[in-house]
Formats: sequence, structure tokens, C-alpha cells
Amino acid sequence: MLKFDGETTKLLDIAYQGGDVTRRRRKAFDALHLREGDTVVDIGCGNGFLTEEIARAVGKTGHVIGVDPSDHMRARASIRSAAYPCAQIKDGLADALPLRDGEADKAVAVQVLEYLPDIPSAIREAHRILRVGGRFVAVDTGCKTLDWFSQDEERMQRVQTAWDHHYTEPRVAGLWPRLTQDNGFAAIEVKPFTFCDVTMRPDGLAFMLMHLMSRYAAENGHMPEAETKAWFDEQVELASQGRFFFSLTYYQMSAIKM
Repeated sequence: MLKFDGETTKLLDIAYQGGDVTRRRRKAFDALHLREGDTVVDIGCGNGFLTEEIARAVGKTGHVIGVDPSDHMRARASIRSAAYPCAQIKDGLADALPLRDGEADKAVAVQVLEYLPDIPSAIREAHRILRVGGRFVAVDTGCKTLDWFSQDEERMQRVQTAWDHHYTEPRVAGLWPRLTQDNGFAAIEVKPFTFCDVTMRPDGLAFMLMHLMSRYAAENGHMPEAETKAWFDEQVELASQGRFFFSLTYYQMSAIKM
């Protein structure tokens, strides 16, 4: 799993304000169907961008609790949400949320489930903290949908294979219908949405992943740093030649507590 230290947090802060990640966040936001006065838990709130947006939507009579196990992420989220009295940032895990039974109207987890060793426990925990009729929304990566052009296909495959080690479950969307139904949810939906970049925008998802993937592969001993740098540099060169191509599909998922 990625280590969200200070350097990584700064990189994510920049990318999370870009158009791609904003769109991904908006998919979760829209699926929540927020109302003034809602109590919402943002599971794995990270740097707090979505927490802040939820706080604005639920207003002074609402409540949003951002939960994250990372000290660095909680610190950034606390700063970002400081202007909203309805927002709280708490230490916690997806399978051990710091909320009472039936306390929340809505729960959201963006790119959280794919990293968990026990997804059913997290789904049961979401069910526990939601009221009857409460909505659980998740957005996760279709990890097997990555299509990324490189002139060195073998090296590209090594980069992708190294990156495969950073998540636990690549098939969250495929598991979602059964796991949510088995744990007391209904009105289950799964909707795909795809990012495709042919320019390598500086604020784009592809550029963010280039940094994260090359760093992860080298720091965890999956590839030599010189090789990951060569891959990164090749992608920059391809973009300068108008030959860059990146595509990745995500899934917006939702379910209602019975």
C-alpha cells in the first residue's frame, strides 16, 4: 500500500484540484444525493477535499465526519475543513468507524475498498453506522482496465505489475453486488466512468499516476530506480511528440441499507 507521507500528500493536493480527480470526486458527491441537515461519514477522507464539499452541501444543520488512519492526511483534512463547524476529522479505520450505530444518513468511500484486506468487514461497518434507508457510496478503480501506451511494452508491463502490488483487491466493482446484498443492502448500482488522456496534462490523473507508480516501484524494490525513471522520461517524451495515450476506468457504486 502507498505510504501517504508529507511528500505524497503535497503531490496529491495538487492533483486533487485538477479536472480529472475533481470529476472522480464529483461522481461520489452526486451519488450521495446530499440534503441540508444530513449526517455523512467520509471513510478514508484523505486530504479532505470531498469532506469540505460535503460540509458545504449539508450546511450548518448537517454534520460530516472525515475518518482516516493517516496522520498526514488528517492534518491536511483538518486544515481544509476548519472553516466549517459541521465538519470533524477523526482517526479511524474503514472496519472500525468512530460512530454510533445508525448515526449517519450517508457514507462514502472513494478509493478505499480496493486497499482493504477485509472488504466485507468494511461493508458491514458501513451498514452498522447507517440508519435504515441510509445510502452507502463507493468509488474504486477498475485496476485491470489500465491501457497505457509505451514503445517498450515489456518495461510498461513491469511497471504495471509492480503497481499491482499496491492494492489488495482489483475487482471491487465485480464483488460489490454480492457483498452489499449479503450484508443487508438493496437498490444496488454499479456505473463505470473512464478517463482517457492523450496530452498528459500536468493536473491530470495520468501525470499523478506517473509519479506515484514510478516512486512505488523503485521504493519497494520491484524495479531499479533507473528503469522507472526511464519509463517516466519516455512518457514525457511521447507527450511532447503528441503520441501519449492513457485510459483507465473507475466504478461508482451505491446501495441502500434495508
